[in-house]
Amino acid sequence: MFNVREITTEDVELLLDYWYSRSDDQLIKMGADPSKMPSREVFRINILNQLSLNYKLKKAYATIWLYNGIPIGHNNINKIIFGQEAYMHLHIWDVENRLKGLGQKLIKKSTALFFKNFNLQILFCEPYSKNPAPNKLLKKLGFTFMKKYSTIPGSINFKQEVNRWALSKEKFDTLKWI
Repeated sequence: MFNVREITTEDVELLLDYWYSRSDDQLIKMGADPSKMPSREVFRINILNQLSLNYKLKKAYATIWLYNGIPIGHNNINKIIFGQEAYMHLHIWDVENRLKGLGQKLIKKSTALFFKNFNLQILFCEPYSKNPAPNKLLKKLGFTFMKKYSTIPGSINFKQEVNRWALSKEKFDTLKWI
């Protein structure tokens, strides 16, 4: 029913469709600045370049979320410092699959891969503070709220208030949902 796997070349167009089918308003609600989006081809090349790299060399890594065998979203990390930390992002692609508890089930599986494959000691997530869904989810999953602050969290983002959440390896190992 619920499954998570590493992204493959066959998934890249689905991920790109997610980003490039969003209206400017939808991107802004997610904290993305439409004027900072790279061309679809540049984004494609960036993703494909990461797929063949060893975990220790990856700058970004994504898992695909499946529900009944169908890809419905992705969970990725970037700002990876192997053996130390990474920053997580979560996306359910279609509106009809949101707010159903799917993200909670799927993020649990992705998080296990992130800690294992990158030997992480801490996993951060900094969702846009005005986007309630990921903030509620992170709290429910046991991430610790660290702070709210203003930053430009990534290359496609505008300056915004984000909530920094963290999950340490030590806490991850004690969670009952693993």
